[in-house]
Amino acid sequence: MAALRADPELARQLFFEGAAVVVLDVPEGTEFGIDYSAWAVGPRFRGVKMVPPGLHFVHCSAGRAGGGRDTGPRSGRFLSLRRREVRLLRWDPAGEAVRPEPPGEGEALRESLRELDPFLGPYPYETLKKWVSLTSFISEAAAEQLQPESGEICAFAEVLLEPAGRHTRDRAGQHRPPLGAECRSYAEGLARLPRMQPRAGTQIRFTELPRQLYPDGATPEEITRHSMDLSYALERVMEQRYPGRPLELLGELQFAFICFLIGNVYDAFEHWKRLLDILCRSEDAIGKYQDLYINLISVLYHQLNEIPADFFVDIVSQDNFLTSTLQVLFSCMCSAAVDETLRKKAEKFKAHLTKKFKWDFEAEPDDCAPVVVELPEGVQVD
Repeated sequence: MAALRADPELARQLFFEGAAVVVLDVPEGTEFGIDYSAWAVGPRFRGVKMVPPGLHFVHCSAGRAGGGRDTGPRSGRFLSLRRREVRLLRWDPAGEAVRPEPPGEGEALRESLRELDPFLGPYPYETLKKWVSLTSFISEAAAEQLQPESGEICAFAEVLLEPAGRHTRDRAGQHRPPLGAECRSYAEGLARLPRMQPRAGTQIRFTELPRQLYPDGATPEEITRHSMDLSYALERVMEQRYPGRPLELLGELQFAFICFLIGNVYDAFEHWKRLLDILCRSEDAIGKYQDLYINLISVLYHQLNEIPADFFVDIVSQDNFLTSTLQVLFSCMCSAAVDETLRKKAEKFKAHLTKKFKWDFEAEPDDCAPVVVELPEGVQVD
């Protein structure tokens, strides 16, 4: 680990006031990281010292036999650390991850912290500002609610085989074809494949995003309107988990981004995209929750600085998901109902993205084209 780039007085203050994460029994060659930095573990490694109080993400990837730079899937967990706290983690060889020890055992190490000091690497303060900017809305409570019940976030979810029914009636209830039936289509072939379910307690507990974008009993006109302006769907999302606290939705957006960017969880990226799409396509909500959208721009500014310009381009269609989504957001923010502060911030953000990524926001957005809406069963248009 790199040496702390700080003057001796600051280093002394951090040593006594900062937290420490002691990690025992980690095999040499394992990749271990905290927040935005990671290192290959050497024979003397026992953890990280001088950690600033607050929320942190500790992660690791097991090294492979024979050495080399290849590592296994990444796993990690969020830790909320207090001033001068000592948190003890231990390597689990079966799960190839670090697991927390009881809190009392960590505090018992405080007396021997000086002896451990030569084996603890300093927290990488050169990346602290970046980490804080990416997690500014993730509170300790939010991290507790969103992380899996197990507390461990894995790049590849642990799954179990869903037993298939042996009798025709059971298989029909599982939407499976009868045993011995001839496969007549690609869809039927997919239905015959083994089905896997995530092990209980291992899934990230994201807010369930609505697939129906309009209220029950909506008229065709209302269905069309709610399919173009997703404010109704956004309200349902906030009512589900963040009633009266719209800014906390940004914490979930940041949590999903960190789980993807650092935790390598692809499902988190998909959730981030869907949640961002709802936020950007909610025209009425932009006028109602202007503080939310002022802060959304700041969140996106820091997030997009961490990703290559062509990352969001669909390999097949060559369409850029983010360009089209933000194009709708910028067009909505041109409304006279939008506060001047928000409108100017959006204009600056748009200019920044155009200059940095060479993205074109001037073409006609997709939502200006005709929208094909699927009506509920039984609903007819005169």
